Amino acid sequence: MDEFLQGFWTFAGNYWWLVFPIMGMAGGAAKAWERGAKRRHERRLETLRVKGEIKAAQYAARGKLLPATAKDVASDSQLSSKELLERLFAEHDEITARWLDYELDVAKLIAFPAMSDGRQPLTAAFLRAKKTADNLRPSAATAKVSEQQVSEYLDAVGNAAVAFEIAEKEARRLRNSTFSEAERKKLDRAQKLLEVAVDESATQAERNIAYKRVREELDGLIVLSDQAVEVLEKQVAREITASVTPPEPAPAPAPEPERMPQKRQD
Repeated sequence: MDEFLQGFWTFAGNYWWLVFPIMGMAGGAAKAWERGAKRRHERRLETLRVKGEIKAAQYAARGKLLPATAKDVASDSQLSSKELLERLFAEHDEITARWLDYELDVAKLIAFPAMSDGRQPLTAAFLRAKKTADNLRPSAATAKVSEQQVSEYLDAVGNAAVAFEIAEKEARRLRNSTFSEAERKKLDRAQKLLEVAVDESATQAERNIAYKRVREELDGLIVLSDQAVEVLEKQVAREITASVTPPEPAPAPAPEPERMPQKRQD
């Protein structure tokens, strides 16, 4: 032990200057750990906030869709199973329409890309909830379904409504912040070019060129579904209506009077 201590102090005496960089490295490691702990704490707070919003939205959705369980429907003579399914179908269709409004509108996809990005946790949660509701949806309001099936479909539609509200709120908060500066500039250019591509006052050649450049700017950033491409191409190819009233056709010339044959004089 004495030899070890003597060797240590001999090393420290010869290389005392190493104390300063070692202290700097230790201080940097401590700061990095502190930053990591702060980020973990912020993530925990964000998780709690989202869970609180989900719980509040679930209560709100329950109140909107009515009764808490399908069993309660039987005790309510004013709301039959058919009427409940009709209300659930309307709510289900509204959720789908609101989602398609993002999925098929390229301008909205550029403005709120998280709504079409299945890698975003809240968007992925909505897509799973929507798929569950789609699978549980009865074929018709008059279809023969059990009380359990109605209850499960009620829960699925409520969960889909909640998941969409949360995902939409998050997408509008994020906007394009998940992209780099260079990628955000490409998205801005694509947004401006899109305005030209669907501008009815532009020539067809101008719209075609703008559409091509929109696709180039979005390549690798946002994946457009086949349906979104089809909708956009129809907008780009929309016929340009002339604002000038066409001139009236010129009147046809009046027919010349028929000439009578002259008598021949002998």
